[in-house]
Amino acid sequence: MIPTQGMRTVRDVRAARDVRAVVVGAGFSGIGAAVRLREAGFDDVLVLEKGTQLGGTWRENTYPGCACDVPSTLYSYSFTPDAAWSRIFAGQREILAYLRATAERYRLGDVLRCGVQVRGARWDGAAGRWLLETSDGPYSAEVLVLATGPWHVPRRLEVPGIEDFDGPVFHTAGWDHGVDLTGRRVTVVGGGASAVQIVPAVEARAAAVNLFQRTAQWVLPKPDLPVPAALNRLVDHVPGARSVLRAGQYALQEGFGYAFRHPRAARLLEVGARAHLRLAVRDGRLRRHLTPDYRLGCKRLLTSSTFYPALSQPHVRLHPTAVSAVRGNTVIGADGTTVRTDVLIEATGFRVGELPLATALHGAHGQTLHEAWGGAPQAYLGTTVSGFPNLFLLLGPNLLGGSTSAITVLEAQLAYLIAALAYIDQGGHRGLHVRPAAQASHNSAVQEALATTVYNTGGCDSYYFTPTGQNTFAWPWSTGRLVRRLRRFDADAYTCDTPTPPLRLPAQPRPRSGDRTAAANAEQSASGPGRQ
Repeated sequence: MIPTQGMRTVRDVRAARDVRAVVVGAGFSGIGAAVRLREAGFDDVLVLEKGTQLGGTWRENTYPGCACDVPSTLYSYSFTPDAAWSRIFAGQREILAYLRATAERYRLGDVLRCGVQVRGARWDGAAGRWLLETSDGPYSAEVLVLATGPWHVPRRLEVPGIEDFDGPVFHTAGWDHGVDLTGRRVTVVGGGASAVQIVPAVEARAAAVNLFQRTAQWVLPKPDLPVPAALNRLVDHVPGARSVLRAGQYALQEGFGYAFRHPRAARLLEVGARAHLRLAVRDGRLRRHLTPDYRLGCKRLLTSSTFYPALSQPHVRLHPTAVSAVRGNTVIGADGTTVRTDVLIEATGFRVGELPLATALHGAHGQTLHEAWGGAPQAYLGTTVSGFPNLFLLLGPNLLGGSTSAITVLEAQLAYLIAALAYIDQGGHRGLHVRPAAQASHNSAVQEALATTVYNTGGCDSYYFTPTGQNTFAWPWSTGRLVRRLRRFDADAYTCDTPTPPLRLPAQPRPRSGDRTAAANAEQSASGPGRQ
């Protein structure tokens, strides 16, 4: 809970750093929000970023092989589509450079405050503002936009003895570039997207690579080809060419999404994935360990054309089991496997759905967001939350899926945000509250629709689900449907606080021409003593 003792008053905060909108986070979401808000005329904006530089997940994740699994043309802003990507699937450094170039292009240095960690916030209903406590002191804003992203809090390996591991141990989101893997025995724990990228990137240097993968993953081939500079120049000179490329890639991604929403169609993709595995892995035993026992799309779909060949190398070994303990420099599997290790890498992903500020964000009734959610995050259209006025979540609950480009979803939300702020201004409103019934009805429909998708029926455990078994991650319909829903701000789903108009004195009757003295006395009485 945010301490109230010693907190400056609203007047004090306003005198220091009071703005129309505060955006928390300077990754893809935060940068996009700042650009769109300023383009719409909302210039009084600040972006608070806890890191020393912008970039979000693309700043934090610098592990070897780190790259996007969505085509670069689709994984970029529609308002800055002219990036000359060097590959079909851009790598981490190129994506980070793109974000920096976008921030510079739109002069975000004027509003970006790096090295400022937001520690908590509370809604002041009387003032109609969010009061923020940060490492840089208090801030105040009419509107609070959380752009912290779902891939934010690393999930660490928690097993007995790991704190006593005799060697370097680090998570992929905090890669230690001071550790040379050349000639070392490397153990990677995890089987998701980061592990699929890391193993091929490090196996050529390491003396041995051991991968502990608790669950086999569906992996489709990844056509990660270089894009010739000449092709980029050609596309730049053909009007609409990049838009056509973007539309084609969008249609391909939506094809995957259709399969995930219709389990029978997902089986067709499974045929392709099995063929990819069979062609890349000749060893029958290894192939069995790499074959999933659940439907494709139940977990995040992975793409790689190098993962299976890397696992087939003689000095690389897959252990289809969880890690149960660490003893000295030995990693112990749940099946009794023991592996001598020099460097231990945690490719264990993130605590998706655990919003970093949820426990320190107090709404209109004093509840924290964490308390309001009760372990199952939900929001109206993944964007606004009942009981938390003027709060907007970017890439919030039940907005993404196994194939959707997060940037497409993000930009639809930003259009909704700007429409909401315009509605507030037009009505002279102060607090915008989503109706509890509107939020409940929306989330009931989402959960009902999810019940027949591969996300829910595929027979696996995934980060899409809370410990109570509710899918709070996936959107059960097409991305086009989501974009259409967010294109128009539906004011009927909200109530508003409107400032009370100032008290007006009753009109005084006009004095008759002969009543000059009474008029003078009335004027002095209304003005108060001492008026000049």
